[in-house]
Amino acid sequence: MTNTLEVPDLNARAHSILKALVESYIQAGQPVGSKTIAQQSGLSLSPATIRNVMADLENLGCIVAPHKSAGRVPTSLGYRLFINGMVAIQPLIKSELQQLKGGLSPHTDLGSLVKSASHVLSGMTQLAGIVSIPKQDSLMIKHLDFVRLSARRILVVMLMDGDEVQNRIVTFNRDLSTDELQYAANFLNKIIVGKDMEQAKTYLVTAMQQDRQALNQMMKSAIHLGEQALSSHNEKVSQASCLVSGESNLIGHDDLADMKQLRQLFTAFNQKQEILSLLNRCMQADGVQIFIGNESGYSVFKNCSVVTAPYSINGQAIGVLGVIGPKRMNYKRVIPAVDVTAKLLSSALNNGA
Repeated sequence: MTNTLEVPDLNARAHSILKALVESYIQAGQPVGSKTIAQQSGLSLSPATIRNVMADLENLGCIVAPHKSAGRVPTSLGYRLFINGMVAIQPLIKSELQQLKGGLSPHTDLGSLVKSASHVLSGMTQLAGIVSIPKQDSLMIKHLDFVRLSARRILVVMLMDGDEVQNRIVTFNRDLSTDELQYAANFLNKIIVGKDMEQAKTYLVTAMQQDRQALNQMMKSAIHLGEQALSSHNEKVSQASCLVSGESNLIGHDDLADMKQLRQLFTAFNQKQEILSLLNRCMQADGVQIFIGNESGYSVFKNCSVVTAPYSINGQAIGVLGVIGPKRMNYKRVIPAVDVTAKLLSSALNNGA
């Protein structure tokens, strides 16, 4: 899990009190006082002792008084300490697992699966679900075929991982027969299947340069046609994007009640650059990552927590999913929801491949 804040070492008593305070605040949403901790935590400590420890925690920057009251709330540092070693992860119950599995059925195309993942995450956590859509260039080629539209106009059909289909039209520099197109498809399928777009283009360029003398005219035509097919994709298609679902779930959370900041957050959801940049940073993460407040590096998320996990095809991470919500979120349920959704999405993509 991400840890970008410099966290202090706490003794066992301070650790227990901070844990009790964060849990109480997440559950009730009200500043927590020493009497509440004494009554609800099960700690054999007097309110006076708890107040002294709370004063130490406040000096360390772990908790703060939101207004002139005896109650305290956790800061980003307090949440970080809680997540790093105090949160008790709660496994998903059977009905929740069935809900996720039902929304992420294998043999569904990549676009539909990604959309479903965003919806099921937002529905289960009642937060905003986010899923990055991988660049189509990053997907592996499963099969390539050519359809002759006219003597020189060729329809290229490529089946990618995740059952994503890409179509494009290319114009060759001479007339091509149906037999030549079939030869080109067979030839290219032997050498570029299992490679992504960039790998396939590099391979074809290298093949043309190194084996020019050994290539017959049919092979040269096949390689030229392959290069043209792989280079003619729309630039917009090659750019990664992301889906956001359940933004309205965030309205009404006390932590996000400031209308100016809420408008900025919804603008970020609409424009997506900050979200996509953050998700891309998590692509090579080993499991769940959590950004609390300013840990994300974006001021628009300063009152939020972002929980993410990568998903993959054939062991290669191709995207990231997660949730955005207030720092006062139910981490013990959100963390496994994100983790399991990423694993189920990966499983659905691999089983459908």
